[in-house]
Amino acid sequence: MTSIKVKFRPSSVAGQEGTIYYQIIHERKVRQLLSDYRIFMTEWDERRSMVTSVPQSGRRTFILSIRECIRRDLERLNKIDRKLDAGGLSYTASDVIDEFNRYVHEYSLFNFMERLIAKLRQNGRVRTSETYKVTLNSFKKFRHDEDIMLDCLTSEVMEAYEAWHKSRGIVPNTISFYTRVLRAVYNRAVEADAVENLRPFRHVYTGIDKTIKRALPLAVIKKIKKLDLSHSPALDFARDMFMMSFYFRGMSFIDMAFLKKTDLTDGYMHIAAARPVSSL
Repeated sequence: MTSIKVKFRPSSVAGQEGTIYYQIIHERKVRQLLSDYRIFMTEWDERRSMVTSVPQSGRRTFILSIRECIRRDLERLNKIDRKLDAGGLSYTASDVIDEFNRYVHEYSLFNFMERLIAKLRQNGRVRTSETYKVTLNSFKKFRHDEDIMLDCLTSEVMEAYEAWHKSRGIVPNTISFYTRVLRAVYNRAVEADAVENLRPFRHVYTGIDKTIKRALPLAVIKKIKKLDLSHSPALDFARDMFMMSFYFRGMSFIDMAFLKKTDLTDGYMHIAAARPVSSL
Protein backbone atom coordinates (compact mmCIF):
# COMPACT_ATOMS: atom_id res chain seq x y z
CA MET A 1 0.00 0.00 0.00
CA THR A 2 0.94 3.64 -0.31
CA SER A 3 1.56 6.25 2.37
CA ILE A 4 0.04 9.65 1.58
CA LYS A 5 0.69 12.65 3.82
CA VAL A 6 -0.07 16.37 3.68
CA LYS A 7 2.99 18.60 3.95
CA PHE A 8 3.75 22.32 3.99
CA ARG A 9 6.70 24.08 2.36
CA PRO A 10 7.27 27.62 3.67
CA SER A 11 8.13 30.38 1.23
CA SER A 12 11.77 31.37 0.94
CA VAL A 13 10.58 34.98 1.12
CA ALA A 14 9.67 36.19 4.60
CA GLY A 15 6.00 37.01 5.04
CA GLN A 16 4.92 35.26 1.83
CA GLU A 17 2.57 32.28 1.52
CA GLY A 18 4.00 28.79 1.37
CA THR A 19 2.79 25.74 -0.57
CA ILE A 20 0.77 22.69 0.42
CA TYR A 21 2.01 19.46 -1.16
CA TYR A 22 1.40 15.73 -0.80
CA GLN A 23 4.17 13.28 0.07
CA ILE A 24 3.53 9.92 -1.57
CA ILE A 25 5.61 6.90 -0.53
CA HIS A 26 5.31 3.55 -2.25
CA GLU A 27 7.83 0.71 -1.89
CA ARG A 28 10.17 3.16 -0.14
CA LYS A 29 10.17 5.51 -3.11
CA VAL A 30 9.19 9.08 -2.20
CA ARG A 31 7.46 11.45 -4.61
CA GLN A 32 5.88 14.88 -4.13
CA LEU A 33 2.68 16.21 -5.65
CA LEU A 34 2.38 20.00 -5.51
CA SER A 35 -1.02 21.61 -4.99
CA ASP A 36 -2.27 25.07 -5.88
CA TYR A 37 -3.08 25.86 -2.25
CA ARG A 38 -1.14 28.70 -0.63
CA ILE A 39 -1.18 29.52 3.07
CA PHE A 40 0.91 31.45 5.58
CA MET A 41 3.19 29.64 8.01
CA THR A 42 0.95 30.69 10.91
CA GLU A 43 -1.92 28.80 9.24
CA TRP A 44 -0.13 25.45 9.32
CA ASP A 45 -0.28 23.08 12.31
CA GLU A 46 2.88 20.98 11.99
CA ARG A 47 1.97 18.58 14.80
CA ARG A 48 -1.37 17.63 13.22
CA SER A 49 -0.26 18.17 9.60
CA MET A 50 -3.30 20.33 9.14
CA VAL A 51 -4.31 23.75 7.85
CA THR A 52 -5.79 25.89 10.61
CA SER A 53 -7.30 29.35 10.77
CA VAL A 54 -5.92 32.16 12.89
CA PRO A 55 -8.49 34.03 15.05
CA GLN A 56 -9.43 37.47 13.67
CA SER A 57 -7.42 36.85 10.48
CA GLY A 58 -10.45 37.26 8.23
CA ARG A 59 -9.39 34.12 6.30
CA ARG A 60 -11.54 31.56 8.09
CA THR A 61 -13.82 30.88 5.10
CA PHE A 62 -10.80 30.65 2.79
CA ILE A 63 -8.99 28.22 5.11
CA LEU A 64 -12.08 26.04 5.49
CA SER A 65 -12.39 25.80 1.71
CA ILE A 66 -8.73 24.73 1.44
CA ARG A 67 -9.23 22.11 4.13
CA GLU A 68 -12.20 20.73 2.19
CA CYS A 69 -10.18 20.66 -1.06
CA ILE A 70 -7.32 18.85 0.70
CA ARG A 71 -9.78 16.30 2.09
CA ARG A 72 -11.13 15.62 -1.38
CA ASP A 73 -7.62 15.37 -2.85
CA LEU A 74 -6.70 12.77 -0.24
CA GLU A 75 -9.87 10.84 -1.06
CA ARG A 76 -8.94 10.84 -4.75
CA LEU A 77 -5.35 9.77 -4.07
CA ASN A 78 -6.43 6.92 -1.78
CA LYS A 79 -9.11 5.81 -4.25
CA ILE A 80 -6.51 5.77 -7.06
CA ASP A 81 -4.10 3.80 -4.88
CA ARG A 82 -6.76 1.20 -4.03
CA LYS A 83 -7.69 0.88 -7.71
CA LEU A 84 -4.05 0.36 -8.79
CA ASP A 85 -3.48 -2.08 -5.96
CA ALA A 86 -6.59 -4.09 -6.86
CA GLY A 87 -5.37 -4.33 -10.46
CA GLY A 88 -2.73 -6.81 -9.37
CA LEU A 89 0.05 -5.15 -11.35
CA SER A 90 3.08 -3.43 -9.90
CA TYR A 91 2.95 0.35 -9.79
CA THR A 92 4.94 3.26 -8.45
CA ALA A 93 4.29 6.48 -6.56
CA SER A 94 4.72 8.27 -9.89
CA ASP A 95 1.87 6.18 -11.34
CA VAL A 96 -0.37 7.41 -8.52
CA ILE A 97 0.56 11.02 -9.29
CA ASP A 98 0.08 10.56 -13.05
CA GLU A 99 -3.38 9.07 -12.53
CA PHE A 100 -4.29 11.88 -10.13
CA ASN A 101 -3.23 14.54 -12.66
CA ARG A 102 -5.17 12.77 -15.42
CA TYR A 103 -8.28 12.72 -13.28
CA VAL A 104 -7.93 16.41 -12.37
CA HIS A 105 -7.57 17.33 -16.05
CA GLU A 106 -10.47 15.20 -17.30
CA TYR A 107 -12.94 15.81 -14.50
CA SER A 108 -12.64 19.47 -13.76
CA LEU A 109 -15.96 21.11 -14.60
CA PHE A 110 -14.54 23.44 -17.29
CA ASN A 111 -12.62 20.71 -19.12
CA PHE A 112 -15.45 18.18 -18.83
CA MET A 113 -17.97 20.64 -20.26
CA GLU A 114 -15.64 21.69 -23.09
CA ARG A 115 -15.33 18.05 -24.16
CA LEU A 116 -19.10 17.59 -23.99
CA ILE A 117 -19.63 20.72 -26.10
CA ALA A 118 -17.19 19.48 -28.75
CA LYS A 119 -18.86 16.05 -28.77
CA LEU A 120 -22.34 17.55 -29.13
CA ARG A 121 -21.21 19.65 -32.11
CA GLN A 122 -19.58 16.63 -33.69
CA ASN A 123 -22.86 14.73 -33.36
CA GLY A 124 -24.80 17.54 -35.01
CA ARG A 125 -26.49 18.75 -31.80
CA VAL A 126 -25.43 22.34 -32.36
CA ARG A 127 -28.27 24.00 -30.45
CA THR A 128 -27.62 21.87 -27.34
CA SER A 129 -23.90 22.60 -27.56
CA GLU A 130 -24.71 26.32 -27.63
CA THR A 131 -26.78 26.09 -24.44
CA TYR A 132 -23.90 24.23 -22.75
CA LYS A 133 -21.44 26.90 -23.90
CA VAL A 134 -23.62 29.76 -22.63
CA THR A 135 -23.95 28.01 -19.26
CA LEU A 136 -20.21 27.35 -19.06
CA ASN A 137 -19.44 31.01 -19.77
CA SER A 138 -21.90 32.04 -17.06
CA PHE A 139 -20.34 29.72 -14.49
CA LYS A 140 -16.83 30.84 -15.46
CA LYS A 141 -17.88 34.42 -14.80
CA PHE A 142 -19.26 33.41 -11.41
CA ARG A 143 -16.00 31.61 -10.59
CA HIS A 144 -13.79 34.41 -11.98
CA ASP A 145 -12.38 31.81 -14.43
CA GLU A 146 -11.22 29.57 -11.57
CA ASP A 147 -11.96 25.94 -12.48
CA ILE A 148 -13.52 23.51 -10.00
CA MET A 149 -13.52 19.74 -9.77
CA LEU A 150 -16.85 18.05 -10.43
CA ASP A 151 -16.77 16.35 -7.03
CA CYS A 152 -16.34 19.80 -5.44
CA LEU A 153 -19.61 20.96 -6.96
CA THR A 154 -21.46 20.99 -3.66
CA SER A 155 -24.87 22.23 -2.58
CA GLU A 156 -23.17 25.29 -1.08
CA VAL A 157 -21.51 26.14 -4.40
CA MET A 158 -24.78 25.89 -6.29
CA GLU A 159 -26.63 27.98 -3.72
CA ALA A 160 -23.93 30.64 -4.05
CA TYR A 161 -24.27 30.50 -7.85
CA GLU A 162 -28.03 30.98 -7.57
CA ALA A 163 -27.57 33.90 -5.15
CA TRP A 164 -25.02 35.47 -7.53
CA HIS A 165 -27.57 35.43 -10.34
CA LYS A 166 -30.27 36.91 -8.12
CA SER A 167 -27.97 39.74 -7.06
CA ARG A 168 -27.60 40.64 -10.72
CA GLY A 169 -31.37 40.77 -11.26
CA ILE A 170 -31.62 37.56 -13.31
CA VAL A 171 -35.16 36.11 -13.39
CA PRO A 172 -35.86 32.65 -11.86
CA ASN A 173 -36.51 30.90 -15.18
CA THR A 174 -33.14 31.99 -16.57
CA ILE A 175 -31.35 30.89 -13.38
CA SER A 176 -33.18 27.57 -13.57
CA PHE A 177 -32.06 27.17 -17.20
CA TYR A 178 -28.38 27.45 -16.22
CA THR A 179 -28.86 25.18 -13.22
CA ARG A 180 -30.60 22.47 -15.24
CA VAL A 181 -27.79 22.42 -17.79
CA LEU A 182 -25.20 22.07 -15.01
CA ARG A 183 -27.28 19.28 -13.48
CA ALA A 184 -27.32 17.45 -16.84
CA VAL A 185 -23.52 17.77 -17.05
CA TYR A 186 -23.11 16.55 -13.47
CA ASN A 187 -25.38 13.56 -14.12
CA ARG A 188 -23.22 12.58 -17.09
CA ALA A 189 -20.18 12.53 -14.79
CA VAL A 190 -22.11 10.39 -12.29
CA GLU A 191 -23.09 7.96 -15.06
CA ALA A 192 -19.43 7.75 -16.09
CA ASP A 193 -18.61 6.79 -12.48
CA ALA A 194 -16.30 9.80 -12.30
CA VAL A 195 -18.00 11.28 -9.23
CA GLU A 196 -20.32 10.15 -6.47
CA ASN A 197 -23.74 11.80 -6.61
CA LEU A 198 -23.69 14.31 -3.74
CA ARG A 199 -27.01 15.85 -4.91
CA PRO A 200 -25.63 19.41 -5.17
CA PHE A 201 -28.83 20.73 -6.82
CA ARG A 202 -31.25 19.73 -4.07
CA HIS A 203 -31.52 23.23 -2.57
CA VAL A 204 -31.67 25.32 -5.77
CA TYR A 205 -34.62 25.98 -8.04
CA THR A 206 -34.74 23.87 -11.21
CA GLY A 207 -38.39 24.32 -12.19
CA ILE A 208 -40.08 26.54 -14.75
CA ASP A 209 -42.30 29.40 -13.60
CA LYS A 210 -45.35 30.39 -15.61
CA THR A 211 -44.58 33.65 -17.39
CA ILE A 212 -46.99 36.54 -17.69
CA LYS A 213 -48.72 36.61 -21.06
CA ARG A 214 -47.30 39.45 -23.12
CA ALA A 215 -49.55 39.09 -26.18
CA LEU A 216 -51.21 42.32 -27.33
CA PRO A 217 -55.05 42.36 -27.37
CA LEU A 218 -56.65 42.49 -30.80
CA ALA A 219 -58.00 46.00 -30.06
CA VAL A 220 -54.44 47.28 -29.63
CA ILE A 221 -53.33 45.64 -32.88
CA LYS A 222 -56.19 47.41 -34.67
CA LYS A 223 -55.17 50.76 -33.16
CA ILE A 224 -51.59 50.25 -34.36
CA LYS A 225 -52.87 49.40 -37.84
CA LYS A 226 -55.02 52.55 -38.05
CA LEU A 227 -52.37 54.97 -36.72
CA ASP A 228 -51.66 57.91 -39.03
CA LEU A 229 -47.87 57.89 -39.30
CA SER A 230 -47.62 59.84 -42.55
CA HIS A 231 -45.56 62.48 -40.72
CA SER A 232 -42.82 59.92 -40.02
CA PRO A 233 -41.87 57.58 -42.91
CA ALA A 234 -39.53 55.61 -40.66
CA LEU A 235 -42.26 54.86 -38.12
CA ASP A 236 -44.70 54.13 -40.93
CA PHE A 237 -42.29 51.57 -42.39
CA ALA A 238 -41.67 50.03 -38.94
CA ARG A 239 -45.42 49.70 -38.37
CA ASP A 240 -45.83 48.03 -41.78
CA MET A 241 -43.10 45.53 -40.97
CA PHE A 242 -44.71 44.81 -37.60
CA MET A 243 -48.11 44.23 -39.23
CA MET A 244 -46.55 42.05 -41.89
CA SER A 245 -44.94 39.90 -39.20
CA PHE A 246 -48.32 39.67 -37.44
CA TYR A 247 -50.12 38.64 -40.64
CA PHE A 248 -47.47 36.02 -41.28
CA ARG A 249 -48.08 34.51 -37.84
CA GLY A 250 -45.02 35.92 -36.13
CA MET A 251 -42.48 35.63 -38.93
CA SER A 252 -39.08 36.87 -37.73
CA PHE A 253 -37.59 40.03 -39.18
CA ILE A 254 -34.63 38.19 -40.68
CA ASP A 255 -36.98 35.88 -42.61
CA MET A 256 -38.92 38.87 -43.91
CA ALA A 257 -35.72 40.61 -44.92
CA PHE A 258 -34.84 37.72 -47.23
CA LEU A 259 -38.22 37.43 -48.89
CA LYS A 260 -38.24 37.73 -52.69
CA LYS A 261 -40.98 38.73 -55.13
CA THR A 262 -40.80 35.21 -56.53
CA ASP A 263 -41.96 33.91 -53.11
CA LEU A 264 -45.38 35.46 -53.83
CA THR A 265 -47.51 33.17 -56.00
CA ASP A 266 -51.28 33.31 -56.61
CA GLY A 267 -51.83 35.59 -53.63
CA TYR A 268 -49.91 33.35 -51.24
CA MET A 269 -46.44 33.67 -49.76
CA HIS A 270 -44.36 30.52 -50.19
CA ILE A 271 -41.10 30.02 -48.28
CA ALA A 272 -38.87 27.26 -49.60
CA ALA A 273 -40.87 24.02 -49.49
CA ALA A 274 -43.14 25.18 -46.68
CA ARG A 275 -46.90 25.44 -46.94
CA PRO A 276 -48.46 28.88 -47.63
CA VAL A 277 -48.37 30.96 -44.44
CA SER A 278 -50.95 33.61 -45.28
CA SER A 279 -53.41 34.79 -47.86
CA LEU A 280 -52.98 38.34 -49.12
